[in-house]
Amino acid sequence: MTFAGMEDRLAIEAEAAWEERDLPVTLYQMLSQTAQRFPDSNAVSFQLLSGPGDKAETLTWRQLLEKACQAANLFRSLGVGEEDVVAYVLPNCNEAIITLLGGAIAGIVNPINPLLEPEQIASILRETGAKVVVTLAPFPKTDVAQKVNEAVRHAPGVETILQVDLNRYLTPPKSWIVPLIRPKMPNKEELAHADYLRFDREMARQPVALAFEDSGRDRVAFHFHTGGTTGMPKVAQHRYSGVIYNGWLGQKLLFTEKDTIICPLPLFHVFAVHVILMAAVASGAHVVFPTPQGYRGEGVFDNFWKLIERWKVSFIITVPTAISALMQRPVDADVSSVKTAFSGSAPLPVELFRRFEEATGVNIIEGYGLTEATCLVSCNPVDGVKKIGSVGIPFPYTDVKIVKATPDGPQECAVDEVGEICVSNPGIWPGHTYTEEEKNRDLYYFDTYLRTGDLGRIDEDGYLWITGRAKDLIIRGGHNIDPAEIEEALLGHEAVAFAGAVGQPDAHAGEVPCAYVELVEGASVTPEELMEHCRVHVHERAARPKHVEILDELPKTAVGKVFKPDLRKLAIARVYNAALEEAGLPARVVSVIDDRKRGLVAQLQRNGADEAEVAQVLGAFTRPWEWAQQSAE
Repeated sequence: MTFAGMEDRLAIEAEAAWEERDLPVTLYQMLSQTAQRFPDSNAVSFQLLSGPGDKAETLTWRQLLEKACQAANLFRSLGVGEEDVVAYVLPNCNEAIITLLGGAIAGIVNPINPLLEPEQIASILRETGAKVVVTLAPFPKTDVAQKVNEAVRHAPGVETILQVDLNRYLTPPKSWIVPLIRPKMPNKEELAHADYLRFDREMARQPVALAFEDSGRDRVAFHFHTGGTTGMPKVAQHRYSGVIYNGWLGQKLLFTEKDTIICPLPLFHVFAVHVILMAAVASGAHVVFPTPQGYRGEGVFDNFWKLIERWKVSFIITVPTAISALMQRPVDADVSSVKTAFSGSAPLPVELFRRFEEATGVNIIEGYGLTEATCLVSCNPVDGVKKIGSVGIPFPYTDVKIVKATPDGPQECAVDEVGEICVSNPGIWPGHTYTEEEKNRDLYYFDTYLRTGDLGRIDEDGYLWITGRAKDLIIRGGHNIDPAEIEEALLGHEAVAFAGAVGQPDAHAGEVPCAYVELVEGASVTPEELMEHCRVHVHERAARPKHVEILDELPKTAVGKVFKPDLRKLAIARVYNAALEEAGLPARVVSVIDDRKRGLVAQLQRNGADEAEVAQVLGAFTRPWEWAQQSAE
């Protein structure tokens, strides 16, 4: 069925109520049905290196089902029941996919970002009560094995560590060299308390058919941590029903068994797992994962168009920051197989959309989703009008309300009125979004609508527009400034590849806008020229940044979003140090930490400064400060 607009969406809903649709109940059922329909069709492919001729491993749907069952059997043999957790701390590889599927069939699977620090990984393992952790064996150019060992030392519930050796993906002579340069694991005294086993060896001992009965009921099967790379992430829980919903949307509206999707996004994030992989499980599409780091992998951007040609890709999965990087490389291969590019994670600047379309001839579909909603919420219609800059219309069975808080309680906004985006759909579990009960308080409006924390509006045609994050608003003297306007203006400059606008502390207005940019490779521009560009192109005077700084690289999350907490830290340190220097005080900010209760806190080196004088200078700002531990005396 086509998906061209609101009429099609309503027609799909009119076919049957969601609860009445004949759909699988569990992941095992969904995977089994697809393996039965397309047993010998390609399911997933992974290549360790990014070259268009480099070795790749492909699994058919029959093989993927068998390996998922082996993994599920293995986890059950290690004591994992339906309410127990299997965590994996892995880069992209076929073992990550197999662990994901097998873990969710046997119990609850918990993908964890391998870029996190050991303390954060340990926090997640303790929060979820993980029994088994699947991770890398020591491998050159990565410290994942060492970080996980340290994390498990502080997660007493972990009983078993299963190690994956990426060397099997290499060919001689590289595969011969790895054992000679492989990093060493810690000695016995420093090893974690868990049993260390080889993933491949333990898998080989398991039968290829499920050795236990699938429950056939809806239940929690996934734990996803939210947040970026600092602070202690929250853990969201997903049921089979939400995952089935995402898979069904992909099958119904986006993909068929004839599609090949390239997905250089990480398999610890809902975009790659639910929007892409689960949609492939439902539809029978083929998914290609290039390199363990995806878009971050060595040579991926340089070889991207050749990989498209190699795999005859029809769908590109991307994010705005990746699109910007790709636009700095020529389209040097046959990309005629591509039908559509699907972009998510952040709003796509209009100028970037146009650059991509002109360079490739491919339309971009912008979509919107979030971890707490088991991901998908809306997208621009595949077959209909795509409003550049919007995230399209809500998917069938998803209800979106724009809500504002008033003294009389929450009220729904009028057409085009900006408020908080609130969502109800089969992927949302009111009252149970997070594993920590306290974090679910005040998270819903009207009992069933998840408060996303995103600001947006719905236009007269039913299209959803994201205008910013509620927490990203720059509040200048009580005046709300949307950072998106500043970023859009800066991204319109030909020298700018990425931009992030945040509020910097201000003694008079509370905060004022500032911006950080990353330049296109080889480009040259001064901060003063960018300030002048903003003066012309940022129409609201109050929104014009007071400071523009050029960084070699902006901090980004694993899925390519500009990571604004790090930019706020830079702004706090810069402003506070400038104020201290102007006052003639030797104290300096040496770090800015993210405190759970106080937010961002500046930590100062005393350097002999008088505390009362420092307090007088920094007391004019709203952000708290404290002495760094080493200089407290």
